[in-house]
Amino acid sequence: MTAAAGGERKVYSVSGFNRGIARVLGRLPAVWIEGEVTELRRNEAWATVFLTLQDPRTGATLKVTIARRTFDRLDLGLEEGEAVQVEGRAELYELRGELGLRASRIERVGLGGHLVALERLKRQLAAEGLFAPERKRRLPRVPRAVGILTGADAAARGDLVATIGRRFPAARVVVAETRVQGRGAPAAIVASLRALAAHAEVDVVVLARGGGSFEDLLPFSDERVVRAVAAAPVPVVSAVGHEQDTPLCDHAADLRASTPTAAARLVVPDERELRERLDAARAVLARGAKGALERARSSLARDRERLDRAPALLVERKRAGLEALAGRLQALSPQRTLARGYAIVRTDNEIVRSGADLEAGNRVDVELAHGGFGALVEETRR
Repeated sequence: MTAAAGGERKVYSVSGFNRGIARVLGRLPAVWIEGEVTELRRNEAWATVFLTLQDPRTGATLKVTIARRTFDRLDLGLEEGEAVQVEGRAELYELRGELGLRASRIERVGLGGHLVALERLKRQLAAEGLFAPERKRRLPRVPRAVGILTGADAAARGDLVATIGRRFPAARVVVAETRVQGRGAPAAIVASLRALAAHAEVDVVVLARGGGSFEDLLPFSDERVVRAVAAAPVPVVSAVGHEQDTPLCDHAADLRASTPTAAARLVVPDERELRERLDAARAVLARGAKGALERARSSLARDRERLDRAPALLVERKRAGLEALAGRLQALSPQRTLARGYAIVRTDNEIVRSGADLEAGNRVDVELAHGGFGALVEETRR
């Protein structure tokens, strides 16, 4: 630093002072500094990414810059509020006299920030009903095609395809390989899921990814991915990570599988077991048909017996009816009346019903139950 003349004083210009301090700071070694990320700014048009580190205990802040290419290569997917450790060298922005840190490396510290953010997102999506049990759909019994969304993970994809082929050789598999880790993974997963679900024959989709660190599985907890799983037009099975891992897409999926192999057992039936069940069903149907035939044969035999007896029964019913009518006619017959001691008196023209119809001297004919006689009326009574 060059001092201006000033008697006994050494007077420096602001620029000279800042430049001198910058040179001193430049000789300091690289250091690691820990803090929470705030004011993160990245733009494709900028060569530098800007952020601020804040001490959560005191509120003290430090400006940090890092080359955009370096930042992108780290592929951290940082969000504000996360705790990080930054390696870099102290620098002074001479024009403004601002102290900062030129970073060369950034590492995430712990998972607290992510866990808090995920829990908050989980509560929000649950409140919207995306995880509700009544939204879950049944998987098709025998899908026309199974869609598999996976990354460059030969083990997960291989286990799925091999298990599906072994269980149900006739099943068709449609594989969509996409990015499932790091920056850009959520958008890639969403696009691939939509493409698989739109396939004309895909009736169910499996999200498959092998195990990994918490950070590796974060794309499957991204809000965009979770909403895409919930909105998929076909059922979705989540087979992401190991059994102890629970990304948010597990809650939105129609079913969760602990492993890709378990997912394969969910989406297609076992052909051997299916054939055994079909054989058993066929046997039940055969027994049912035989039983129905026997019941129909017995019913026909009973009907034939009834038909054979029908004419005789009809004759008996008719005879009984005639006998009843004959009894009624006999009860009404004049002969029955005569048999009880009554007689029928006739004149030449009609039956005599009243003494007023006769006069003394008239001749009448008297009919009895057996025979009859003629008589001469001597007296009439009215």
